[in-house]
Amino acid sequence: MYGLARPLLFRLDAEHAHELGLKALDTAWRAGLNPLLASRPKPLPTTVMGLAFPNPVGLAAGLDKNGACIDALAALGFGFVEIGTTTPRPQAGNPKPRMFRLPEHEAVINRLGFNNEGVDALVRNVEASKLRRVGGDTILGINIGKNKDTPNEQAAADYLHCLGRVYALADYVTVNISSPNTAGLRELQEEKALRALVSEIFEARERLATRHGRRVPILVKIAPDLTEDDIDASARVLGELNVDGVIVSNTTVDRLAIDGHPLAKEQGGLSGKPLYGKSTAVLRRMRSRLPAHIPLVGVGGILSGADAAGKMTAGAQLVQFYTGLIYRGPALIGECVQALRHRRDGVRG
Repeated sequence: MYGLARPLLFRLDAEHAHELGLKALDTAWRAGLNPLLASRPKPLPTTVMGLAFPNPVGLAAGLDKNGACIDALAALGFGFVEIGTTTPRPQAGNPKPRMFRLPEHEAVINRLGFNNEGVDALVRNVEASKLRRVGGDTILGINIGKNKDTPNEQAAADYLHCLGRVYALADYVTVNISSPNTAGLRELQEEKALRALVSEIFEARERLATRHGRRVPILVKIAPDLTEDDIDASARVLGELNVDGVIVSNTTVDRLAIDGHPLAKEQGGLSGKPLYGKSTAVLRRMRSRLPAHIPLVGVGGILSGADAAGKMTAGAQLVQFYTGLIYRGPALIGECVQALRHRRDGVRG
């Protein structure tokens, strides 16, 4: 079915197509038509961070920023769905146009800028979702960030506010300090700033764990544009603080892989196929630098089952994609699960 819809969606502005596609998916799910959209893959149980994932293939943050379509996305067969990025206050994001498709490269450039309705709206949506009310096996991650007008010196307050609001509803929480579309945000990845921020968040998590009677894993999402020294410094900090997991990676500002394309000079983060090599290299180095017990989530450029298996070979325990869903549709979920099943069977054999 997605094969029929894609040409129509690709005639629209990328952001408009994104919104329309998400609404159509949710409408189809509510009408009971989800089997026409995707065939759920057979389970591939995976336990990471003490969480039981029905399979290790997840949806990356950014598609459903406000948690408005959690049930429809979970019904596609993802083992986990990550919503957000959410911020304390609603914000419009950057001026339009701010999202561009590069079909020749199976890529997208976006400079959305954490456009979202604010964490209170996200909480209402999560509380209303069937997944949370009735319970389900799909794991829910919530990605948190800071508002655009919050100075980095006060960023911790934004993250702590969001953490407190979503803690009771999330299976895990991701701290997003790596989007290139909020000015200065990536400076929070610098060693001193990273240590201070993550330490504050972890202290708050311990208080919340006592209050709620459960310890929610906290992951940190990093950029693919870090130098080798930056990766080493980040790994040192995250290892010493014993972070629950690291997501590698966000979008890239590097344009080498699309040099010469008419849209190459557009500001924003590049995702999709051109990101695969860069993000996987960072994943591999981060795996070699972090303690073995800290799991990694491989993201960036997954457009086939072989790509997902490649992330696992580089050191990931879980994988995510978003742009791949735009180009391949829901069938990519099952393809990735099957590739990881074959890989697991091969390793065991």
